[in-house]
Amino acid sequence: MSEHLRAALSLAAQGVPVLPLRAGKLPFGNCPACTKNACGGRPNMKTPGPCLCPRPCHGWAAAATDPHILNSVAWAPAWRHAATAAYHPGGAGVTVVDLDDPAAIAWARESLPATRTVTTTRGEHWLYRGTMPSANAVRPGVDVKSLMAYARWLGRGEGATVALTDAVRALVVKEPPTARRAPQTLSAPLSAQRGACPHRTPTYLDRGIAMAEQRITAASSAVHATVYRTFLAVLSTHGRCGCLTETHAVRLFTAAQAKGETPRHCTDAWTNALTTLGL
Repeated sequence: MSEHLRAALSLAAQGVPVLPLRAGKLPFGNCPACTKNACGGRPNMKTPGPCLCPRPCHGWAAAATDPHILNSVAWAPAWRHAATAAYHPGGAGVTVVDLDDPAAIAWARESLPATRTVTTTRGEHWLYRGTMPSANAVRPGVDVKSLMAYARWLGRGEGATVALTDAVRALVVKEPPTARRAPQTLSAPLSAQRGACPHRTPTYLDRGIAMAEQRITAASSAVHATVYRTFLAVLSTHGRCGCLTETHAVRLFTAAQAKGETPRHCTDAWTNALTTLGL
């Protein structure tokens, strides 16, 4: 049994959803049976755990606590080639503020409440009790990892874990260039489009958005192109009947930012897709 699997099983026994990461801190890509979400993925991609596939597919959403899954034959190849173990902070009920450099750490010490701290290769992880949306680059050298994200397991760290405060939650909403603001301006043209609605049921739209989120989340390369193509596909299907809302757009922007896209890149991709489709 590898050291990473041993660590994963220990964490899982404490209710922490875990998954293997390959070199480069990347999750294992979808297996052939799940390519292009052929397996159907996880409903809504909102909770940790395996998809319909028994392998560790679908990135953060594959994180599991069941030792039979983690120690299964299907997961064995991933653990043999794993570079480290990771966990889903949101599934564990915590939020990680990832500080990538000394400047970010200095800012946190002045701006955020002291909490449990884990040393990383380049900086520190600050852990808070509670969950919130995840976002990358909320300020220079600072990422937030909680819901729909994963973080490397680097040990338990030092100090007591304190509860989330408004200062931490504000990181993903108070800055002007965030994914939450961009859809407010970009969604306006959609409301004027009132063509025939192709949605057989509300589930049709929800499933389409969930599949689009998964397509972005599963991208292991060419992320810019994947985000643009996904936005284009969503808008071509749902952008003309008025059913696509700001909430749906925020979900897509959040998934893109979790893959490292900046708010500006998200906005540009959304705008370009609208222009291409004449919306």
